[in-house]
Amino acid sequence: MATYDYDLFTIGGGSGGVRASRFASQYGAKVALAEKSALGGTCVNLGCIPKKLMSYAAHFHDDFADAAGFGWQLGKTRFDWATLIANKNREIERLNGIYRTVLEQASVAVLDGHAHIEDAHTVVVNGRSITARFILIATGGRPTRPVFPGGEYGITSDDFFHMDALPARAVVTGGGYIAVELASILNGLGSKVTLIYRGSRILRTMDHDLGPFLAAEMAKKGIDVRFDTDIEAMHVDGAVKHLQLNTKPGSGGIDAECVLFATGRAANTVHLGLEKAGIAVRENGSIVVDAQFRTSIDSIYAIGDVIDRVALTPVALAEGMMVAANLFQQGERRLSYENIPTAVFSHPNVATVGMTELDARQKYGTIKIFKSEFKALKHTLSGSTERTFMKLVVDADSDRVVGVHMVGPDAGELVQGFAVALQCNATKAQFDATIGIHPTMAEEFVTMRTPV
Repeated sequence: MATYDYDLFTIGGGSGGVRASRFASQYGAKVALAEKSALGGTCVNLGCIPKKLMSYAAHFHDDFADAAGFGWQLGKTRFDWATLIANKNREIERLNGIYRTVLEQASVAVLDGHAHIEDAHTVVVNGRSITARFILIATGGRPTRPVFPGGEYGITSDDFFHMDALPARAVVTGGGYIAVELASILNGLGSKVTLIYRGSRILRTMDHDLGPFLAAEMAKKGIDVRFDTDIEAMHVDGAVKHLQLNTKPGSGGIDAECVLFATGRAANTVHLGLEKAGIAVRENGSIVVDAQFRTSIDSIYAIGDVIDRVALTPVALAEGMMVAANLFQQGERRLSYENIPTAVFSHPNVATVGMTELDARQKYGTIKIFKSEFKALKHTLSGSTERTFMKLVVDADSDRVVGVHMVGPDAGELVQGFAVALQCNATKAQFDATIGIHPTMAEEFVTMRTPV
């Protein structure tokens, strides 16, 4: 029987890689992990955590404005970008240290450096060859850039978290969750923001009612939202970027100090040695895996954004735990990708779990739709025109609630609980029988009675 340096060697120290390594070690495996950058991956360093912290900062703009209606008299407020970034960086560094401590306490050997695969059981880190019974690829993804003249002068979401100053004017391109989140943050902190999207509806992969409602609410907050628009070219004059837009119909231009691309992400597979090892990839560069996350090489596995299934941190965590259990606990479990809740930390928030109306119609045929749009109690005094939207999708034959969707404050906090209900196959009758907490927005989900 062959002997190896390690039972499991993980490439990538993001959420999924760390979780898989830690659990594998707890199951008795000898484990090593290589990471060429900061531990924690995209989520901790360039995604979920810094984004949410900066979203909190941006919300104070509305909070100060809302306070007047409740009798508060505030003086002149001033925002300091450098303070926010310094405090954010300190928290990220703290989390980096926690990740390292967690791995070390779990007896996982942490190697700082780039790793590439030589063959089915060998990786090379900093020029050193290391063998492993199993190899796990958890290298995540990276933002992509659109290609057009002058595109090199724009930045991506990775760059956003390290900008030297808050731009007076910013153009954000894209219609997905990253685009609307960063546009909302910039707007809330004081930038004049234009969001341009080549399509006709933002958040197009979510329920069709969510994108238009969010776009209208973002426009109320001062964001210039432009659809069917793309950047044709860009040139720089000092600190100003001049954009030539291709708009349907017609064309025009716009100036900004910052142009931020949020137009997609790609799997981090460059210089990993996949081709040499014989690992199959899709046209977009993501790694092909089976239901057990095994690649085309039996001893090599992959999880997280690098496999391009569901690019969410909790999903990568679940995939990592499943790989560890199946490899070192003789398990045969499979991960279900149904009823995965997710939130978009735009202003206002968006959250969803389960099926869209369109998907439910295609699967079940006959469905019932319940919708509610209202002004939250808070805004009866604040003076804000912000409104909240809620929607339930119900399979008419079984009465089972198969989709829950919301646009409004703290939508993620609300929908997380309803995700449990969907996981338990709750029916609309059970929603109706649940007594609401009054006065809250959440009670609306259990008091909608009339289908549209």
